[in-house]
Parts: sequence; C-alpha cells; structure tokens
Amino acid sequence: MSTVLPHGYRAIAEERIRESVGLSYDELAPGLVIEHRPGRTVTELDSLLGAALSGNVAPIHTDAHYSSQTRWGRILVCSGVTLNLVAGMTVRSISGLTTANLAVDRVRFTAPVHIGDTLYAETRILTRRASESSPGTGVITCHTTARNQTDTNVMAFSRTFLVPLDADTVRDATNY
Repeated sequence: MSTVLPHGYRAIAEERIRESVGLSYDELAPGLVIEHRPGRTVTELDSLLGAALSGNVAPIHTDAHYSSQTRWGRILVCSGVTLNLVAGMTVRSISGLTTANLAVDRVRFTAPVHIGDTLYAETRILTRRASESSPGTGVITCHTTARNQTDTNVMAFSRTFLVPLDADTVRDATNY
C-alpha cells in the first residue's frame, strides 16, 4: 500500500486496511492519558435494563414518583449501570485485546448520574509489567475517571487486566 495509513489502522492486503482494537502493551506506557470518545448519554432504557438485569429494582432507580420525593428529585441511575457504561467506554482503546480482567479497585461514585446525563471518560495508565504467571501477556493497571456534561466528576476506579505482549501476532491469528 503506497499511501500513509491512518492512525489506528493497519494494512492487511493490497488496498485493504483494518481498524485496530486495543492499544498494544508497548503503547500502554505508564503516564499515558487517554480521553475516550465518543461520550455516552445515559438513556432511560440503559437505566431500566441495568436495574432489571442486576435485580436492583430499588424505587430510586425505577419509580419516577418515588424518586421525585427524594433529595435528587428524579430517578438516580444505578451505580452498577454507571460503572458498566464508563468501563465499556474504555474498552476500545485500553483493553480491546485483553485476555482477562484481574481486578476493579477503589471504585468511587462522587456525584449522582441521572437519565439524560452525558458521560465522558479518561484513563491514565499507572503501571505495566510482564506477567509472571501468564507467559506472553502483560499486566496493565490504570485509573479511570468519568465526568458529566457539566464537567462534574461522577466516578473513578482502578482496573488491572492482561493484554498480549505481542498484539500484532494476536491480531493476525484472530483477524483483528
């Protein structure tokens, strides 16, 4: 291919490129900060499905009238839904090629999230090292924060996961 490849793509054949999922171990250097895009607007369906799937049908998450009588004045999105939406926003770049999640630590919910809020996430890579127990993989630890449309921090957590040391070999073997 004679043209310069767009960032985030790799050549797989003549006149054919493939979008890359997940940064490689070498690209996930400690100190790197990744702003995840696009943002994600929380819908009523997100809130209701999350509450139903988790079995958390507390009225603060499901009953508009009840919620209108609380200090929040409206439905509060379940914290598990918020965590899953924000963690999901990070996957494309930081853990798209992960082989295992090892830990989610220090989860903090710092402001309420409501239906209609738009969330934005940012991740800082804290550490990386070759795995001692899983040859061919590296252990990445990162810290993710999320804020809403008014730039209010709504949550933070740390996560540790495994990624292949040689991303291109995995991508070639799996058509990614």
